[in-house]
Amino acid sequence: MRGRGGIAGNPVLIGAATVLVLIVAVFLSYNANQGLPFVPTYALKAKLPSAANLVRGNDVRIGGTRVGSIDSITVERQKDGTNLAVLGLELERSVAPLPKDSTVLIRSRSALGLKYVELTRGTSREGFDDGDTIPVSSATPAPVEFDEFVNMFDEETRDAAQTNLRGLGDAFAGRGASINQAIGALRPLLRDIVPVARNLSGQEANLPRFIRALSNAARIVAPAAETQAQLFVNLDRTFAGLRDVARPFVQDSISEGPETLDAAIEGFPVQRPFLANTEGLFRELRPGVRALRGAAPELADALEVGTPTLRRLPALNERLAALLTELERFSTDPLVPRGIRRLTDTVRTLNPTLQFLAPTQTTCNYVALWFRNISSLLSEGDANGTWQRFIIVATPSGPNSESGPSSGPADGPTVENHLHTNPYPNTAAPGQPRECEAANEPFLKGKTVTSNVPGTQRAATEGKR
Repeated sequence: MRGRGGIAGNPVLIGAATVLVLIVAVFLSYNANQGLPFVPTYALKAKLPSAANLVRGNDVRIGGTRVGSIDSITVERQKDGTNLAVLGLELERSVAPLPKDSTVLIRSRSALGLKYVELTRGTSREGFDDGDTIPVSSATPAPVEFDEFVNMFDEETRDAAQTNLRGLGDAFAGRGASINQAIGALRPLLRDIVPVARNLSGQEANLPRFIRALSNAARIVAPAAETQAQLFVNLDRTFAGLRDVARPFVQDSISEGPETLDAAIEGFPVQRPFLANTEGLFRELRPGVRALRGAAPELADALEVGTPTLRRLPALNERLAALLTELERFSTDPLVPRGIRRLTDTVRTLNPTLQFLAPTQTTCNYVALWFRNISSLLSEGDANGTWQRFIIVATPSGPNSESGPSSGPADGPTVENHLHTNPYPNTAAPGQPRECEAANEPFLKGKTVTSNVPGTQRAATEGKR
């Protein structure tokens, strides 16, 4: 008689369940660094200057606590040619939302080079949404790698450190007696400095005020420190030059100074009116001299070029005598003023018309385009002559169409049977919008247009920008 047994009584089912549990455990342990499967995550991307020694699966920590891992590492090339590392971060949902003023830092986990990403939460009320990218500006401060620190002590630095130590050792070697004498000589100085320090520390000396005044003076003269240093350099150079002429030239000028001053006392009162007039003359010449300062090179060139020309002026003047005589007789003719007045009236009458027509060419370039199109109208031909270029356009059908007599402008009902004509297009003339309507006006499909097209077209045509 076979008894009833459950799963516990079936060795095959028990073995299969055990194998399944082992497979699930191995899978979970293998993917532990990437987080548990089927658990929702908070995904972000972070741009960093470098992702050296980072690999997929490295930790992401906040305050030393693991909150996620690195899912991907890619490279993004910038417009300036530099490269940025883009990390894909899978974080726990409890981190969301990460404040936008948070910072990202790559830190070492061990001396062997293992790294992890450290996030420092900010205080901003705005946070990153799922899938956002943390900008590279948040990757502060710049991390310092261990190899970069070690590389500071290169061969040149090590040699310099050895030289400093050797120099300090040689400086004190065999000088013990001198150091003892210096220490012994300091005793009288320290004894005598006590009353001096007592006086300086008293309220009457007001040493803090003196120090503040020195600080203010130093702060005031600090911007001019380079200028003052240059002043002493220039003084040294000046006195070095005077040293060569000190005797007898400088000595004679000093010894003869009293006689010179006596002569000046006698002569200056007499010279005062002349000096006053000279001062007024130069004051009035100042504007012109200021203008001549910039024009001096051009004036010098003009004088140099004009000198040969001036030598030829007498011959030109002789030839101009007859012309000037004719001009004088023309100017005294009583009919000339009448002709000039008539010409003035003509110009004044034509002025409004010219002002109205001028933009047609100066702004829209229509005159040049008209002549160009006229020249190309008869450009086709052969040895026997040229003929007119044209193309046949079929007229639309319908009431009031162009194919026959009409009682009004064509206005439908088909889309093609609409009259489009603008006999007086705008040409940027006075009182008109600044537009070159002809050759720029749009074709309004399905509408009858017999005047200016709505809207303002561009104020340019072919050959005119």
